[in-house]
Amino acid sequence: MKNVLAIDLGASSGRGILGTLDNGKITLTEVCRFDNEPVRVGGTLYWDILRLYHCIKQGLIQADRMGGFDSVGIDTWGVDYGLIAPDGALLENPVHYRDTRTDGIADEVIQRIGAEALYAQSGTQVLTFNTLFQLIAGQRRAPGRLDGAQCMLFIPDLLNYFLTGNQVAERTIASTSQLLRADTRGWNTELMERMGIPTSVLPPLVPPGTQVGMLQDALCEELQIAPRPVIAVAAHDTASAVAAVPTRERDFIYISCGTWSLFGTELDSPVLTAQAQAFNLTNEMGYPNTTRFLSNIIGMWLIQETRRQFRREGREYSYSQMEQMARGAQPFLCLIDPDAAEFVPQGNIPRRIREYCRRTGQTIPEGDAQVIRCIYDSIALKYRLALGRVEKCTGRKYHTIHMVGGGTQAELLCQHTADATGCRVVAGPVEATAIGNVVVQLISQGALRDLAEARQVIADSFGVKEYLPDTAQKELWVQTFDHYRHDIIKTEE
Repeated sequence: MKNVLAIDLGASSGRGILGTLDNGKITLTEVCRFDNEPVRVGGTLYWDILRLYHCIKQGLIQADRMGGFDSVGIDTWGVDYGLIAPDGALLENPVHYRDTRTDGIADEVIQRIGAEALYAQSGTQVLTFNTLFQLIAGQRRAPGRLDGAQCMLFIPDLLNYFLTGNQVAERTIASTSQLLRADTRGWNTELMERMGIPTSVLPPLVPPGTQVGMLQDALCEELQIAPRPVIAVAAHDTASAVAAVPTRERDFIYISCGTWSLFGTELDSPVLTAQAQAFNLTNEMGYPNTTRFLSNIIGMWLIQETRRQFRREGREYSYSQMEQMARGAQPFLCLIDPDAAEFVPQGNIPRRIREYCRRTGQTIPEGDAQVIRCIYDSIALKYRLALGRVEKCTGRKYHTIHMVGGGTQAELLCQHTADATGCRVVAGPVEATAIGNVVVQLISQGALRDLAEARQVIADSFGVKEYLPDTAQKELWVQTFDHYRHDIIKTEE
């Protein structure tokens, strides 16, 4: 029997989960859960990284009390980073990717480098908050700070550094940054030098599954626990989630469905064509050495932020209640592009949806239920658009979509996804990110042979739910999608 501790940090919450492998099956036990609330200071939005580290330490204590653990691994969101001073101290709290400091930076870089050249080098889709753009923005805001840093560490690597004292960059998390070369999967030092970013801050790259080091002696003494190895798992949460897809198929679509919806497929090598660039598809690294060819789509963030707005206005709904409200609302009354720029920042999403509909000449949703329905309908239709793009770029047809993550608990979205795409949808496991974290640790320790065995164990351990397209609704979805892509997204593809 093996016990490993997965620390899974999402954009709104974190948790520690003990994964136990016994008799060919994995069981999960939650040891702690905590909020991940950003903090705005002086006009800048920061991650409260020291609070997160404190919560991780409490998770280590709890896991030790609940039977112990053989190793620990951390996965988080991508792109954000912390800077380490020459004396080993953290220079400042990491800035949140939703901060506005990068506004306009991407356009400047593209004008200077060229969109084609940038994509050919990195294979990374242009998102306004990519690490490349954050570093440039940081240089402008505080000239000299980056030059004075000894190392830059992505969030999971930063937390691993706090635990072990060792500075490395795990490749799946580094691949979200636009700082890696797609061909060599090494640092793109030429691009960084051209953009005025000191390459001296780059830590060594390591593959997922690498042991970073042991819990530091001082930390173990503080927490009254024994030293254990810290594993650099597939540290980008999407890479961990994809590792947990319970399939034997070679050609499948996955949707890691949470705050973001990561829609894509698993390939042996990156796709760097002009068409892939035009569709703004990204090539990120997966476990153990795959390419996650995908589109980043704003997902349950719209529901989460809408719920927060309703609460601010005095109306408290559970997610289940919001889904039931959407079921009772008129379908396709209005639609949005979930990835429109106005939906990225925090704030009043329902008001922005109404303004979007007004600007695009659509019916303006009046009640809460209609706003929620608009979100669910629009996300499913954006999935259909993404499916077509992936198929065109890979030359393959996909018939099964594996939805994993917390968003699979929204049954309406799962059924909408099947109806919109015409694909069989297999939903689950819900805790995919933590499970992927767990199995990479188990493989690293020799308890599982490889990813194929791990996926079979996952399939044997966790239930899934299947959704098939509603044939009675097929024509309605086809017509609505034609309207959506022509009139809302404004594409003829």
